[in-house]
Amino acid sequence: MSLRLSILLSVLIVLASPHPAGWTKDLLPAEPDVSTRVDELYDHEARLFLILYSLEGNGKVDYVTGRLVQEYARSNYGNPVYQTEAQPLFYWWNHTMWNDPEQDGVNGNERVYQEGVEFDISRYKPCLFNGQPC
Repeated sequence: MSLRLSILLSVLIVLASPHPAGWTKDLLPAEPDVSTRVDELYDHEARLFLILYSLEGNGKVDYVTGRLVQEYARSNYGNPVYQTEAQPLFYWWNHTMWNDPEQDGVNGNERVYQEGVEFDISRYKPCLFNGQPC
């Protein structure tokens, strides 16, 4: 086999091999500390409890986790109470949505679900509520 052919085959094998975390360059950081949490939402349609974080500390959402809800109820005071999975199923960070089907926390086995996607908070909250920005 010629050198040129073996180099070509090596390049093709490398390109055809799946990257463990998808094709994105950045690795997903661990779920942030609760002190950076800015909001919580419940997606009734997907049955996901979403936790929104601001890693920069400026109030702007830049990291989101989505946990499956096992049970939903109301407290005696009418507040929602969610029983969720211990670890998230989805993560949104750095314009990328990650999926962790094993729900075992960020440990490198997460897969890129979709790149170039923003978390759209307007799906859950209007831009103005009683004249106040969300």
